[in-house]
Amino acid sequence: QVQLAESGGGLVQAGGSLRLSCAARGGIFTTYTMAWFRQAPGKEREFVGLITWSSGGIYYSDSVKGRFTISRDNAKSTIYLQMNSLKPEDTAVYYCGADRKLTRTAAEYKYWGQGTQVTVSS
Repeated sequence: QVQLAESGGGLVQAGGSLRLSCAARGGIFTTYTMAWFRQAPGKEREFVGLITWSSGGIYYSDSVKGRFTISRDNAKSTIYLQMNSLKPEDTAVYYCGADRKLTRTAAEYKYWGQGTQVTVSS
């Protein structure tokens, strides 16, 4: 059973930066696709980006491309989301997900963390 735990959220002004972490336990971490999603109030869970087990494949949504960077540390079973040039529209609960499939669809992810709130003030 894979368990995921996000951390690093908070309140930041527009233009600022935050780094989120997602620590994984209980699985063969390097065989999973790890992804970041976000969900704003009243909206569906939105794909942010993902990284494949080998770090050979990193994909971003158009809305964050060029501002956010995903990385992973296999030795620590942790992935990161470095968020720069934050905008008020980035405000959401950010979740990490894990699955063996390579997919951008939230419903296809088997494992989820509890989420961490990111609030960007204007």
